[in-house]
Amino acid sequence: MHRVLFVTSEAHPLVKTGGLADVCGSLPPALHALGHDVRVLMPAYRAAKRAAGALEAVAQIPIPFTGAPATLLEGRLPGSGVHLWLVDYPAAYDREGHPYLAPDGQPWSDNAPRFALLCYAAVALARGAASIDWRPDVVHCHDWQTALVPALLARDRERPASVFTIHNLAYQGLFPAPVFAELGLPPELWAIDGLEFYGQLCFLKGGLVFADRINTVSPTYAREIQTPELGAGMDGLLRHRAERLSGILNGIDTAHWDPATDPHLAENYTAETLAHKAANKLALQERVRLPREPERPLLGMIGRMVEQKGFDLAAAAWPRIAERGVQMIVLGDGEPAYRDAWLELHRRYPEQLAVHIGFDEALAHLIEGAADIFLMPSRFEPCGLNQMYSLRYGTVPVVHCVGGLADTVVDATAEHIADGTATGFVFAPATPDALAHAVQRALALYADRRTWRALALRGMRLDFSWARSAREYAALYARARADLTARP
Repeated sequence: MHRVLFVTSEAHPLVKTGGLADVCGSLPPALHALGHDVRVLMPAYRAAKRAAGALEAVAQIPIPFTGAPATLLEGRLPGSGVHLWLVDYPAAYDREGHPYLAPDGQPWSDNAPRFALLCYAAVALARGAASIDWRPDVVHCHDWQTALVPALLARDRERPASVFTIHNLAYQGLFPAPVFAELGLPPELWAIDGLEFYGQLCFLKGGLVFADRINTVSPTYAREIQTPELGAGMDGLLRHRAERLSGILNGIDTAHWDPATDPHLAENYTAETLAHKAANKLALQERVRLPREPERPLLGMIGRMVEQKGFDLAAAAWPRIAERGVQMIVLGDGEPAYRDAWLELHRRYPEQLAVHIGFDEALAHLIEGAADIFLMPSRFEPCGLNQMYSLRYGTVPVVHCVGGLADTVVDATAEHIADGTATGFVFAPATPDALAHAVQRALALYADRRTWRALALRGMRLDFSWARSAREYAALYARARADLTARP
């Protein structure tokens, strides 16, 4: 059994901006179910305090660079038996809106001290310096907002093992050099083999340089970030630490994403009642005002409208895809150029294309339950969740051969169809032509209803549960503890 301090800047259902929150809301309960003692530590954002329910102040934590201590609030992660600790410091966290971005869409100007404060609180708990009768034997940190923790603990004689998970290497926590001194960081950490990165303070390097073990959220992404193409300037460092770097595929919440019980579906179904999926297509067509045509292939796409997610590739490919007589529903929000491009396509193809700008949880579930084909043309994707939701819902994914998409979808080649391993369609490179060709391959197989049904059923029977991932993380914690013990 491991005692794990789980340090994160967001966790579902308290605060969520993306997949990080899904991991940090689902993995701790899965570890708890395996018998591990997990405590989740995150900032006491105003929204998090509202969502957390009953909270009790249990400690005061001194923060080196502030004039007042932070208050540690204790509760439970909603829907679980997992201990929750919120670091309450109103000047840093008591504000409405996005946890990282100000109302103008730019990062909060005080993000460096806000997340350094979280890191110092984690270090105090790890050292047993917060009047709490509990100390972890593993500190598990997530993304740049928590990456100072391994650096601050590294020189302690008696400390817990540290694990650092990279959810997206593109976000690194870069700040001007003077911020280093303002945060009260040990002077020896300002070095090329410390937190300095081309004259700037880089939070991320705290995890990459000092953690006992580093992992990413898929095996393929762990390899990709060691290349100049996807290493975001850190590929050399990651190659240097390759023996301590691995990939563990994320899981999904199989209770929340279950076509047998999903309350957002017009009709529930299982692998044994897959024919009931058709009722959801009709319901979705009616909801988004597309012609109710059950035999017409329906495509779905959900996500942030940004370059990473390939919304521009799909927009460029759409006219060729539309020639095949399909319908498509797009749900997402993001950069204005992508929103405008999709809205213009909707105006040109009103009978085939529906576009919903914004995020709608119920609609997202219905799309997964209704679509025949789901598009994920991401240029890079550390793990990805929607392709796993799609597989679970019998909705065949079309994905770019990258990161977690490559790890979860087996291309429907003739060989893979014959040996019973195919689950979707994989394309490369990340171009509109390659995407359009992959969709055309999918539509050709869609016409073979028996083979298509077998493809959908195969995806529905895969195991993407967090229980699988939790067992792998428990093994990673054991390796990190062994590494620490073996140090001279």
